[in-house]
Amino acid sequence: MKTQIHRLFSFVPPLAAGSGTSIAVGIVASVSVLSACTVGPNYHGAPPVATDAVHAASFVRTPAAGVASGPAPNAWWRAFGDSDLDELIDAAFADNPDLHAAQARLREARAQLSRQHADALPQVSADAAALRVRQPDVGALAPSGSSGGGPLQLYVASLQASWEIDLFGGTRRAVEAASAQADAVDADLADMQVALAAEVAQAYIDLRDEQERLALARDTAQVQQRMLSLTEQRRTRGTAADVDVERLTSQVETTRATLVTLDGQIAEALDRLAVLTGRPPGALDAKLAPAQPLPALPDSVPVGDPAALLRQRPDIRSAERWLAASNAQIGEHIANYFPKLTLYGDLAFTAADPGHLFRKNNYAWLGVPYLQWDLLDFGRTAADVRGAKASRDEARAKYEHAVLTALQDANAALSRYGHEREHLVRLEAVQRSADRASALMQERFTAGVATLIDLLDTQRTAFSAQQDVVAGQAELLKDFVLIQKSLGLGWRRS
Repeated sequence: MKTQIHRLFSFVPPLAAGSGTSIAVGIVASVSVLSACTVGPNYHGAPPVATDAVHAASFVRTPAAGVASGPAPNAWWRAFGDSDLDELIDAAFADNPDLHAAQARLREARAQLSRQHADALPQVSADAAALRVRQPDVGALAPSGSSGGGPLQLYVASLQASWEIDLFGGTRRAVEAASAQADAVDADLADMQVALAAEVAQAYIDLRDEQERLALARDTAQVQQRMLSLTEQRRTRGTAADVDVERLTSQVETTRATLVTLDGQIAEALDRLAVLTGRPPGALDAKLAPAQPLPALPDSVPVGDPAALLRQRPDIRSAERWLAASNAQIGEHIANYFPKLTLYGDLAFTAADPGHLFRKNNYAWLGVPYLQWDLLDFGRTAADVRGAKASRDEARAKYEHAVLTALQDANAALSRYGHEREHLVRLEAVQRSADRASALMQERFTAGVATLIDLLDTQRTAFSAQQDVVAGQAELLKDFVLIQKSLGLGWRRS
């Protein structure tokens, strides 16, 4: 860089004694040499973070069963085979207000990038004016025979141009920073899409889970009510105690309270889905209020590897792009240490008659190379450079945090998924046992060796076990969703 500056100033003495053409050529050559300079550190990519974990063949907490090593599909929700969920996520991507705000921020960032590109180019402006001035009538004071001044008319048209030569790459660094910032905002939008798809899926799973558990709770309430009625009859005959009636009454009322709670949760889930898809509360009641079973869980979950995680997660890409932008801003500030060269030009036409305005003898031109150098700024530029470097260091730390957090999210989601699968297996075993007990008690009741209240009690237990299984299936589905979210899947290119 210093060698190039020395060559620039070594041109000046010989050219000062030469012709104007030689001077112009020398200036252009010198500008061409310096315009190739770009001060500040070049960006060489994000720093390595947790390299052993990132380049491992699989995640640390990958469960032994239920997952596959192949690449994970981006539109993961289609694996459920649920058309209602597909429509809800498509509607959320199209109409969610928060997503619209993120898209507007992306358009703003891209507009700022276009502005930075334009700042690197010459600026040209034009103006025109028509003047008519009446001078004072001094005829009475003038000597005899002289004439007074009449109105003065003047027409002016001019064209001005200016261009700040990017000698040391400050403008190029500004463009580089704006480009990286636009990419970061684009990644932020994708990250919002990832979160939105997961939130819609979880709200939908909650809705179907609550609808199924509500139906089972109603069946349980009916069985409990029959048991209560039979116990009250037995108390009347003296074969049951008051405490038995009160115990069953408490169970019935508890179940009925559960019905009220589930009804409220269903309404909340419907409204939550409506708002997520950009609709007012209640807009989805007619379509989604009829109960439907939970979506079917895929047999296996493809999760890829940690290296794919870094490529997929938008928040990591956003952090890396902010790091690139911060690095470019260092050079943008360093460029303020050096001179700024601006070329000015003005071409003007002036005439008293508009028809003669553009005649050859009525124009004037001006060309000025303007050199500005802040030789003494009392440390302002140095402070800006230090601040930019500190911002770069902060962005690097945030990138490292994003990578570590992503690895933690993925491993935690996989661990939860594996444990929930095992938990669901145990719940299903309990349900099968309760169903067998209910079937056996039905046979005993038919044979006359068991009472109706014994049969109803086993049926109530079977319903309770079935509710637990439904809740476990819903939790496993939501853990599946969390895996997809932790992998950074579900975004669409804007």
